[in-house]
Parts: sequence; structure tokens; C-alpha cells
Amino acid sequence: MEQNSPVNEYEQARLEKLAKLRALGIDPYGGKFPNAQPLQTIADKYDPENEEQTVCGAGRIILLRDIGKLIFITLRDRTGTIQTGLSKKFLGQTWDAAKLLDLGDIIGIEGMLGKTKTGEITVWATSFNLLCKATLPPPGKWHGLQDVELRYRRRYVDLFTNPDVMATFRDRIAIIQTIRQFLQDRQFLEVETPMMHAIAGGAAARPFITHHNALGIDLYLRIALELHLKRLLVGGMERVFEINRNFRNEGISTQHNPEFTMCELYQAYSDYNGMMDLTEELFCLLVRQRSENMQLKFNGQTVDYSPPWRRKTYAQLFAEYVGCEITDITTIRQKARKLEITEADMDDTIVTNELFEHFVEDNLINPTFVIDYPAALCPLTRRKPDNPNIAERFELYICAMEIANAYTELNDPAVQEENFRLQLRGQTETMAKMDEDFITALKYGMPPAGGLGFGIDRLVMLLTDSPSIRDVILFPLMRPNE
Repeated sequence: MEQNSPVNEYEQARLEKLAKLRALGIDPYGGKFPNAQPLQTIADKYDPENEEQTVCGAGRIILLRDIGKLIFITLRDRTGTIQTGLSKKFLGQTWDAAKLLDLGDIIGIEGMLGKTKTGEITVWATSFNLLCKATLPPPGKWHGLQDVELRYRRRYVDLFTNPDVMATFRDRIAIIQTIRQFLQDRQFLEVETPMMHAIAGGAAARPFITHHNALGIDLYLRIALELHLKRLLVGGMERVFEINRNFRNEGISTQHNPEFTMCELYQAYSDYNGMMDLTEELFCLLVRQRSENMQLKFNGQTVDYSPPWRRKTYAQLFAEYVGCEITDITTIRQKARKLEITEADMDDTIVTNELFEHFVEDNLINPTFVIDYPAALCPLTRRKPDNPNIAERFELYICAMEIANAYTELNDPAVQEENFRLQLRGQTETMAKMDEDFITALKYGMPPAGGLGFGIDRLVMLLTDSPSIRDVILFPLMRPNE
């Protein structure tokens, strides 16, 4: 950064104040301030009948008006804001230090709770402690960090300057807590499974590769939780879930981040119908906590979450929106060519799914369970007993986004092994390894089960009306600054 830039000038002025504070014998990076009460608690306890209320609080300075012998400051902490009045009359020798305060500084105050002539609740400080001197000024005179990319890069500034952003992440925390409690109330056990795998499996995705020096082997950051969680079903953990990170070495968009959070769960003796019921119950609980009429806005659209949710087969939706049956391969390939899809070397099922994604998904605004997928798309899924070409799988779509994916789990080791072999044909060397240990686990016997996975990030996007996945991830992946 150039030395004559305005930011540097502001920073230099603050560094000079820092030196003056030290010359006054004040530590600008003070120690603990243990008796501070939440600022909202202080404001709530104001009693006009009691003029002797002594309070103690701490926070960041977000407004500062210096009018000579009186300085009005607004402090903000995790709970809210309150005005503080610093008077030369009450502060005595520390007044010189008070005149060196800036926006963004963190201070602790003690004083009497009262009101100004304009009726604003105010702490009239009898003392203050400088807890941290900010040597960079907050952006835009405290109107919040506006540059979108800079907000993601400097989330620490985004959080303390934009209350709405802080609220979104508080909502995210509450959503995850609700999910945990919902599952624990139903006797699901929360577990942790490995993030580094010797074999990249459980989903069709490109992994991140790392190297373990001591063992001299390449390892893969996991692309899915599935195979280890199903091993636990074999072991007798009949209801398990994990909320944790997956990693996929793929693109970045408003709906994709290479590092993302999934909730995945498995329930023995259930199936995909049981997973549909559980998903609808959980998601409706989350919506009900935010909307009495079960409607929420997302990206300018109103989504109606009122149960029961629509359940339609893949084939029904394909016929409705594409205009032909999924068995009419000639017409499907003609439509694909019109969309300039290079379909000649694609399997019929893959071409069909390309059209499904193009024509169908954008129409799925209100919650829709898309059920009964072509079996060729679902190597880990049990087939329907009366039709082996159809898999007992659903995907939940809301606002044209895939939010959840669930199966009736395949527990036949011979069929699973054959499906793996078919899936691995034509894969790169990295992805062309079969998880033999998972097949071994199935041979010991896995109970019939339903399995469900849903993206926490996309769910939070919907529930908080956040248009980009980066808005709900504290530190999204960014290209390094040059």
C-alpha cells in the first residue's frame, strides 16, 4: 500500500495517539474486565425511580461525539448498544486519555445509569478502562463494510460493523443446535468420522489430495460422510448422525464452496419414506421457529413450507417439464442436441439427467421431494422390488436448489460390489479404487436402513434469505490477494 494513502494517514494518527496513551502510563491493550454486564441487560434494568444504579459494561465504540468537556459514546457488544457519557468533571486525571479515544476502540466503563434530556438511557461514566486501541479505523464512518468481496475477506470487520451479518451467523448456530436436539431427542448418536481417507469414495466428486509423510502415502480429504457412517450401522449403532465438513475440489458459485458443512444420518430398519417424513418434520420445525404462517422469503420469492410437501417421481416431473417420457431416448437425445449437449458418448441415463437438470429443477420452488430415480444414477441405493431400474431415492428441492438427498440403503454386498465396479469404469486412477473394506463390512451384515444427507449451508441460506453460500460461511474460500 502506498505511504500517502488516506488509510495510512488515519492509521498514523491513531499510532500517534497510541504513543500518547503510553506516555500517560496507560496500557492500550489492557487486561481483563471481569465484571462487565451485557449492554442490553444494563439498558433493560433502567429504573426511573432509582437514581443510584451503578453499572459496569464493556464494548466497542461505534459512535463518538466530542463536544468539548463532554464526550458521548455509543458502545456495542454481543447483546446490543448503549450510550455512555464521559465528562471531564467525573473522570479527572483520565480525561486526557478519554480525549484520545477513537471509533473502533474497545473500552470498559463503570458509572451511574440515567437518561439524557432527550430521554436516551445513558451510563454516566465515573471511570473507564481502555481495553484495546484500534489502529485501523472502521469502514465508512461505521455504516458497515459494503464491498462484498472485502466483507468475505475481512469477516472480522463485517461482523462488528454489520449487525445483520452477525444476526445471520447467530441464526446459523441456532439452526444447527435445533438440528442436533431434534436428532438426539430421537435417539440418534452424534459421531465423528475421519476427514482423511485412503480411498476417495462415497460420492462422485473430485477430491483434494494431501500426503502423509510418516506413512509415505497420499490421502484424500473426504468428499462424503456416508461409507464410514454405514460401517457404524454394521457395528450396531442403529441411529447415527454427523454434522461436519466435506471437501470437493470443484468450482465456486453462489451455491458451492469447496469446503462445506453436511449433516448426514442413518437409521436402521427405516427406508427412504421414513427419511422423507423425518426431513419434512425437521425442516418444518426450523421454519416454524421463524414464521407462523410457514412462509419465508428467499431471493425475492415467497416459499410456502406448509406440510404436506409435494412428492413426485422423477419420471412424472420429467414428463411434465421436458415434454416426453424418460423411456423415449430418441426424443431425449434430439432435445439434448438442441441444447448443444455433447451427448453422443453419454449413457442414456446421463443424457436424461442433463435434461432433467435443465428443464425441471428451475420449476421446483416450493419444497418438492423428487422420488424414484433411475437406478444407474444411484450406485449405493436399494432398487425397488418390483422394478430394478428404479432406485428408492429422493432429492429435496427448494427454490431450484438441491437441499437433501436420501436413499433406502443398499445392504447386499454382492450387488454393492458390482455397482462399485460399474461406477469405477472410465474413472481416473485417483477415483478408480474400490473401498474393499466397505464391502467386507457389508458381508458382516448391515441392517436395512434409510440414509439422509443435507447441506447445512444451503439450508441456512434458505432460512435466512441469504442469496450466496458465502453469506452463511464465516470464512469462505477466496482467491489470494496479489
